[in-house]
Amino acid sequence: MTIRDKIKRIPDVSGIYLFFKDKDLVYVGKATSLKKRVSSYFSGMKSPRPIEIMISDVNNIKYVETDSVIEAIILEANYIKKYQPKYNIEGKDDKSWNYLVLTRDEFPHLQVIREHNLKSENNTKKEYKYLFGPFPSIKTKEMLKILHNLFYVSRCDPEQKRPCFDYQIGHCLGVCAGEIGKVEYRERVVKPLVYFLSGKKKTLLNSLERQMKKYSSEERFEDARQIRDQIKALSRIRDIALLDKSFLNDFDVKEGGSDIRIEGFDISNFGIDAKVGSMVVFNNKTSTKSEYKKFKIKEVVGQSDVDCLREVIVRRFNHKEWKFPDIILIDGGKPQVNTVKRLIHSMDINIPIVGIAKGKDRKKNEFIYGENEKNFVDWVKKNEDLLISVRDEAHRFAISYQRQTLRKNKLI
Repeated sequence: MTIRDKIKRIPDVSGIYLFFKDKDLVYVGKATSLKKRVSSYFSGMKSPRPIEIMISDVNNIKYVETDSVIEAIILEANYIKKYQPKYNIEGKDDKSWNYLVLTRDEFPHLQVIREHNLKSENNTKKEYKYLFGPFPSIKTKEMLKILHNLFYVSRCDPEQKRPCFDYQIGHCLGVCAGEIGKVEYRERVVKPLVYFLSGKKKTLLNSLERQMKKYSSEERFEDARQIRDQIKALSRIRDIALLDKSFLNDFDVKEGGSDIRIEGFDISNFGIDAKVGSMVVFNNKTSTKSEYKKFKIKEVVGQSDVDCLREVIVRRFNHKEWKFPDIILIDGGKPQVNTVKRLIHSMDINIPIVGIAKGKDRKKNEFIYGENEKNFVDWVKKNEDLLISVRDEAHRFAISYQRQTLRKNKLI
């Protein structure tokens, strides 16, 4: 079977891809879409010289699927550590490689350390309880945030004067409040996290299931509920915040905007009884009307489009069962775009945002970028007509729903 035949069989899912020269693993990489990323290497387009040299060596390809991007990142790191692939190791910049470490504190903390700092420290194994990596090109702040939320890792210390903020929102098991001892902390936090970072998700889920049943039999129902919620979260990890570089690089592969899901939002604001919001969906350049959503504004007092948009975005992303978009399009200018950007980042979501400011007469199409990454900006410029169509459809759908509301309330 030729390389191109193998590429045709690669699925459009997240995971890692493995490039071999004969039996030697020469490169491992992660991808949000294995098919698109691997295809990009063999597309015939001119590539940087090091990539051309690597591809000339490759005569076999394998891949491993994962359920989420963060698992692909972890699996990639484990393969690099175990096999030391030639093109991952040669010429790498130590400053761009990171490790995750668990400290030897009574209640271990999760930290990031760069490789050049790691090499400068003595007795590393004595310094840290566990060390995972190397992780090439990860957004460490976002990864730590996801892991803290998934595993209740403490960022506080025992015997604090007051409980930490994480404890107040349910992301800390109570180290600061004296509600968990060091033995139970190791069982409920450290052990599951180590399983996950070692790539042992199935072992982790089995362990959590046993722990949940044990707590239920002991009538520790609140603890059992927390573990139940943890199992659910692990089965549908929302790690879009990690997609920044991987996702934006994929724009070069997704020709003309194909295979990209765009959600367009607009507000139509007419009096107290007719404030509504719309969400339209375009997949592969085509509207998917079965996924359109209507929002009747419930909480906003007055005529603020920005506040109405804030309510719509919160309600939309509270629906974890709805597929997440690749791009958020806002019918509006800087105030709307900045509001949505701050809001979704506060929800640990990082999706590229673009707004279209239309002017008073709707004759203006000024593109406002929530993200200034070059690949994203270039993609938007190539697909302005598509994005204007999404904006216009969101506006049409909002107006249509508003008229329905006005007729229902006998205002027209």
